[in-house]
Amino acid sequence: MPDLLLELRSEEIPARMQRKAAGDLKKLLTDALVEAGLTYEGAREYWTPRRLTLDIRGLNTRSADVREERKGPRTDANEKAIEGFLRGAGLTSIDQAHVHSDPKKGDFYVAHIVKPGRPAEEIIAEVMPGIIRNFAWPKSMRSGAASGKAGAMRWVRPLQSIICLFGPEHEETHVIPFQVDGITASNVTYGHRFHAPEAITVRRFADYIEKLEKAYVVLDAERRKDIILHDARDIAFASGLELVEDQGLLEEVSGLVEWPRVLMGAFEEDYLAIPSEIIRLTIKTNQKCFVTRVLGEETLSNKFILVANIEAKDGGKEIVHGNGKVVRARLSDAKHFWTRDQGNLPDLETLEASAKKFDLDLKKPLDQRMAKLDALNVTFHAKLGTQGERVARIRTLAAELAKVTGADSVLVDRAVVLSKADLRTEAVGEFPELQGIMGRKYAALQGEDASVAVAIEDHYKPQGPSDRVPDDKVAITVALADKLDTLVGFWAIDEKPTGSKDPYALRRAALGVIRIMLERKVRLPLLSIAGDCDLLSFFHDRLKVYLRDLGARYDLIDAVLTPDADDLLMVARRVEALTAFITSEDGQNLLAGTKRATQLLAAEEKKGTAVAAGVDPALFRLDQEKALYKAVTEASQEAAAAIAGEDFRSAMEALSKLRGPVDQFFNDVLVNDEDPAIRANRLALLGLIRSATGTVADFSKISG
Repeated sequence: MPDLLLELRSEEIPARMQRKAAGDLKKLLTDALVEAGLTYEGAREYWTPRRLTLDIRGLNTRSADVREERKGPRTDANEKAIEGFLRGAGLTSIDQAHVHSDPKKGDFYVAHIVKPGRPAEEIIAEVMPGIIRNFAWPKSMRSGAASGKAGAMRWVRPLQSIICLFGPEHEETHVIPFQVDGITASNVTYGHRFHAPEAITVRRFADYIEKLEKAYVVLDAERRKDIILHDARDIAFASGLELVEDQGLLEEVSGLVEWPRVLMGAFEEDYLAIPSEIIRLTIKTNQKCFVTRVLGEETLSNKFILVANIEAKDGGKEIVHGNGKVVRARLSDAKHFWTRDQGNLPDLETLEASAKKFDLDLKKPLDQRMAKLDALNVTFHAKLGTQGERVARIRTLAAELAKVTGADSVLVDRAVVLSKADLRTEAVGEFPELQGIMGRKYAALQGEDASVAVAIEDHYKPQGPSDRVPDDKVAITVALADKLDTLVGFWAIDEKPTGSKDPYALRRAALGVIRIMLERKVRLPLLSIAGDCDLLSFFHDRLKVYLRDLGARYDLIDAVLTPDADDLLMVARRVEALTAFITSEDGQNLLAGTKRATQLLAAEEKKGTAVAAGVDPALFRLDQEKALYKAVTEASQEAAAAIAGEDFRSAMEALSKLRGPVDQFFNDVLVNDEDPAIRANRLALLGLIRSATGTVADFSKISG
């Protein structure tokens, strides 16, 4: 079966857009082909800074014929109805229709319509111009002579050429010559813009990828990444260093080059006095280069790795020299920021009121920055006030939380008032990604307690499912206070997440609270803190997602999680115990016995059958009633003691002993006795079983 090779070549495509654009192109074309009745065996997309390529294998040469039956009017219908049927079915005479009979509806006309298949080339030529013209780039531009005309094509960068080749793997292929804005598809492409600017004629994908390689273009982005990574590791190792790997930077750099060549540059060792985070971000952000460190250590070296896009005649000396000049200039700026942040602000006399408000020491640089943040009335959110007001709220909340976490209240207060101070530092102003990190470093420099310094960095954590959770009690307290203030505040102004939109990362904040509570064994009365049942419900939804990701069954979570449950650590422990218990023999006994009792009770309650308010042993008529009552009473007491000790597994084991008495009761006792008092008493006995097991979970929600 034939293959299809498509290439759209343009000027530089931004690296961040390439992977998605290639995937979008594949989906758009393959969806269009399938919708037109074609099938294919496989499709793969490729991308470089200057081209998007598709290799579609095993494509049908022709779409299948489509047969359709269109029902028409009865044979005795009026002439207008028959004429309308003929027009709609594309028939010229009623003789071309078939007559079908229905025992109830009589005879009626049916048109057997056959739509013949179409050649694949015709379909491709038809769909491709629209796909290209309507391609959804995040940003696009008009170009060329036709750019000023209405309806001119927009593309991310000027489109330069199109390849569209179709044909069997081992035979001659041919061009499908569609046209878009004056560019006609052909079998010609171009290689590296400097090393191989001449035209290249290709026949099929294998030929295309081989000729591109000879023309200094590595088509496969994953292979470019592999070349960069391994060459960077090797060149670092040869100098007694190791590469500080960065997958995001690797992805970006692989999208900047078609012919990757890895080189090593250097800067003065004096710059290593700057924190490594600043060095790394400076070199990464401004020059898209990797840093290296001393082999086996965390200390950065003064060597960096850069990736060029050309095979330089001088071995890359000029490229290294040019990059080194820029890196040194950027590091000089970074050193300036680092030094200034440790000095005094020029207007300390204007900060005294703010310093008094937050108990700040204006002899210390980080305290000065916090006072400045407050004095400037920097807005946190229009409806939630300034950053200073937010810190004051977090301060109050953290003081209460410290009683729960056991953290030193003095250290917690100090950590809170300094937690946002680095937002006014020049280092964070240049690199917002460093907030918290720089605060910790500046706190350590001015002699703050180690727990305070750690909390300044870690109160932002965890920032995602793979991020670590704080482990210092002060950091845990401040992190909880920060996230809870965010959630309570945005709930108060009715700025809740909707659908996929969550501009203030409130889902992440809630998950952060949950992870801290569960992983650090913190028990918080969330409802009293949140003061909002809707917010508690939001926590429940996030908890369900978190526990399901850990492998918990949805029905077991629902069996444990009640609408007013605000001790999420206990909920998680109950789910864990129930998960471990329910698959055991005792667990199955508990589930079976409970369901038998509660289902009958629920059915009678639904019918309005009277149920006694309490069980009266004087109304027992049979030994099986007495035995069940005794078993329920003993099991309830044993389970209650276990729950008080938070031993949920033992509570379930105690309740599982009810299986025998419950089965015997149902075998020998008629619940719906003719005597209303006895019947109501026996139903109340079943109610005791439901109440006892309900202290552990709602077993009616468990499947099986």
